[in-house]
Amino acid sequence: MTQTQNLIEQYGPREAMEYDVVIVGGGPAGLSAAIRLKQLAAEKGNEVSVCVLEKGSEVGAHILSGAVMDPIAMNELFPNWKELGAPLHTEVTEDRFLFLTEKKATKTPDWMLPACFQNHGNYIVSLANVVRWLGQQAEALGVEIFPGFPAAEVLYNDDGSVRGVATGNMGVDRHGKPTDAFQLGMELHAKYTFFAEGARGHLGKQLMATYHLNKDSDPQTYAIGIKELWEIDPKMHKPGLVIHTAGWPLDADTYGGSFLYHLENNQVAVGYVVGLAYQNPYLSPYEEFQRYKTHPEIRKFFEGGKRLSYGARALVAGGIQSLPKFTFPGGALIGCDAGFLNASRIKGSHAAMKTGMLAAEAAFAALGANRQHDELVAYADSFKTSWLHEELHKARNFKPFMAKGLYTGTLMVGIDQVVFRGKAPWTLRHKHADHECLRPAAEFEPIVYPKPDGKLTFDRLSSVFISNTNHAEEQPAHLTLKDASVPVNINLATYAGPESRYCPAGVYEFVKNDAGDDRLQINAQNCVHCKTCDIKDPTQNIVWVTPEGGGGPNYPNM
Repeated sequence: MTQTQNLIEQYGPREAMEYDVVIVGGGPAGLSAAIRLKQLAAEKGNEVSVCVLEKGSEVGAHILSGAVMDPIAMNELFPNWKELGAPLHTEVTEDRFLFLTEKKATKTPDWMLPACFQNHGNYIVSLANVVRWLGQQAEALGVEIFPGFPAAEVLYNDDGSVRGVATGNMGVDRHGKPTDAFQLGMELHAKYTFFAEGARGHLGKQLMATYHLNKDSDPQTYAIGIKELWEIDPKMHKPGLVIHTAGWPLDADTYGGSFLYHLENNQVAVGYVVGLAYQNPYLSPYEEFQRYKTHPEIRKFFEGGKRLSYGARALVAGGIQSLPKFTFPGGALIGCDAGFLNASRIKGSHAAMKTGMLAAEAAFAALGANRQHDELVAYADSFKTSWLHEELHKARNFKPFMAKGLYTGTLMVGIDQVVFRGKAPWTLRHKHADHECLRPAAEFEPIVYPKPDGKLTFDRLSSVFISNTNHAEEQPAHLTLKDASVPVNINLATYAGPESRYCPAGVYEFVKNDAGDDRLQINAQNCVHCKTCDIKDPTQNIVWVTPEGGGGPNYPNM
């Protein structure tokens, strides 16, 4: 009997609420689905009850992205979004793509820039603020949104279809015992349940295993994106400027690169993306990002500036080859929970919104036919005929080519995208999951990273502080181990303890116990919910589960 079952035995059955559609996750996908359902209901004069569960303390609190946004899906969802005040203020005015060596930067001529790196007509946004605005639109249409309530469990009908979800229990101490503030979780039942948790969704991962959704797909591949928001000298600020880089400080065999986006109000969003298929266990994505900012072509933007916020999030990058089957009896995966991001364009919000809308249209038609708990085949069919499918198919070879190294990958992407315009007669495959790619530490030399100066470069803990991350110290750790002996006996012994480096928040550290033996200390209160550990742990021994509601980062303007 599980801990939750024991608590139900002790405190009685969980309260249940009934809806037509329950949506797990208040991001671009989940909110767009909710909005589209309500729009269709208003058009047809029907009543459709829709609920959105959001684990963050507010809608937008956990949303982090670069972000340059293609407005194509927003145009479809709200053709009058400008009049409604959507926070898409800064249109892209210039694209620069730089190849970096340690001291120099070489700009790619405009005529050689593939279409995927051209952003004319797109907007530099705070995706967190776009999501907050979408939340306001959803509530105005009658969507019920419950922030601070993470969906912790999938509920099933007797026939194996998804019945809904249950929220996590509140007021449990670190030993799993109820405190004076204990509240049993709540069940939310629905005719259809959408899962929109973002990359490496906790419940989405379970659903893929339960229904074997990725048995016919390539392994999914991910990256970690680390971001800072700065206020810079007005003399260095150019609203609408988009800069991407490849090369230094990563070696040519490691996938990754940077973004630097000039928003309004003298602010810039700067970040670094490292593919999680990297081999060297000594590599630290966080330190690579800090080192990148010291490049002469980059640091000039930040001198005299002030860092305002920090965050990190895994992003899904496998493309159309790695898409799982995203429908199952009673529900669907939407947005990055399935993996619809276009890695070649470094964009996923428009794709998330579109898939949410497509799923909503399929569910609305099913509800109108008095169906429930069956499979929304129309969602998958409409995706195949959508502009999104065409876009992702065109980009299908980008990530597999770039996995071959910077120079070979760049050449082949150029041929694929410029010469063949994404219509080449080949499709490359992903062969390995990211955690399978890490090599033993004995094959590499340790990387010595420079110490932070506190002005341009920073340590992890000061960064976590400005992410406004908070978890109640007495709650159970949401970073769990299948086998407590593995971190020392395998990860430390073979891979030199990579969890202490791939985590961008200082959650994992190896310390000595009283007997002088190594042990893994998990500082779960630092976690920014990036999911990197769940993805990159070489033995897949770390499992991320939902913490108590409202915990984690609180991102302003990210």
